[in-house]
Amino acid sequence: MLIQNVDVLVVPEAGECTVETAQDIHLDDTRITAVVPTGNRPGAGEVIDGRGLLAVPGLINSHTHSPMVLMRGAAEDLSIDDWFNRRIWPMEVNLTPERVRAGARLACAEMLLGGVTTFVDHYFHADQIAQAAIESGIRADLAPTYFSSLGAEGIDAAIATTRELATLHPRITAGLGPHATYTVSDDDLRRTADVARADGLRIHLHAAESDDQTQASLDKHQATPIEILDRTGVLDAGALIAHGCGIRAADLPILERHAGRTTVATCPKVYLKLAMGEVTPIKQLQAAKIRVGIGTDGAAVHNTLDVWEAIRLVALTQKHREDDAEWMTLSDTIRLATRGSAAAANQPDTLGALEPGRQADIALLDLSGPHNQPLHDPRAALVYSVRPSDVTTVLVAGQVVVRDRQLTTLDLAETLAEARAIAHTLTDLSRGGAVQHYNP
Repeated sequence: MLIQNVDVLVVPEAGECTVETAQDIHLDDTRITAVVPTGNRPGAGEVIDGRGLLAVPGLINSHTHSPMVLMRGAAEDLSIDDWFNRRIWPMEVNLTPERVRAGARLACAEMLLGGVTTFVDHYFHADQIAQAAIESGIRADLAPTYFSSLGAEGIDAAIATTRELATLHPRITAGLGPHATYTVSDDDLRRTADVARADGLRIHLHAAESDDQTQASLDKHQATPIEILDRTGVLDAGALIAHGCGIRAADLPILERHAGRTTVATCPKVYLKLAMGEVTPIKQLQAAKIRVGIGTDGAAVHNTLDVWEAIRLVALTQKHREDDAEWMTLSDTIRLATRGSAAAANQPDTLGALEPGRQADIALLDLSGPHNQPLHDPRAALVYSVRPSDVTTVLVAGQVVVRDRQLTTLDLAETLAEARAIAHTLTDLSRGGAVQHYNP
């Protein structure tokens, strides 16, 4: 396949991102083989006309709970305590494999249409999420969620699911998914770390989500969540930490010791909406050599799986946090969203850049819309202006999954109808009970 005469976003490991105009992207099966100035079409194969379009690495949603799209708009204007205890965890009593798969199909559709080619998921019934990902053509890294309250049998089942998913399909990778340091005991975290080391798996969990959580951990356990991850071996095994807004200065040297195996996913819209007080301390994490990616969290709080919106909010909230308009530049924000998010997806060398040898996960954007014009700097458009509707074509592993703004793998009308038909079964709280109680 050839994407011909397209502008290409170049994201170096350091320094300024640039746009190279009039390029040809050559693909062979699942990978990029060359990015060269445009010329005559060489040999046979499909040619995608890239004139007037910008090619960017497929976006990566570094932390989400994809089936929660079925709860979109069902838990609004609540404190974080009430959000969990009065809405989300009571609704999750209603989860079934079929409902999870329907939600995951809708989530995959939304993400692909917005240029997201990989999502890093942490949820229940992960086998069903995998099937939705395989069907839709998207790439997924899946961590089956578990609490200590599930008991040994429940945790065993989640670990077994991870092992099955790890060899299921070339586009599916898997990790271990303990929920958080406040819902999983130290003993179960130690066991998780042991399994991770033995099986070569990564651990994906929530930790230090807010400063209140960190203080609660200190009060109850005389240790921050990061210190708990350190003493239980989770950091040594390798971890993706969701949020980390409550990471304190004393945690940074601990994280730096494990920088080669640790990443953090930031989801700023969630922190604003739940009035969590802080956002992820990206500047300090980067000083400690910790790689950071960008995610949306679940749509039950983020409302969308729009990674473009998350990118925009990362730039804005980081400037505000550091009181520095020159911090979190266009290039640095784009690098977080591409190379940083590839590291959060545990694929730093195969995703996140349009370079020979990397996976052919590509989104083509039409920046001719009035909200992007005049186009003085396409990088500024990518960070501050682009909408999912600007995405025209998406490839995952060299396969066209969105063409002319239409899904090629899923019937969108059918997917929407299925989601609408069952959404009420999740939001019905008449059964009572909850999967867990939020009291960090």
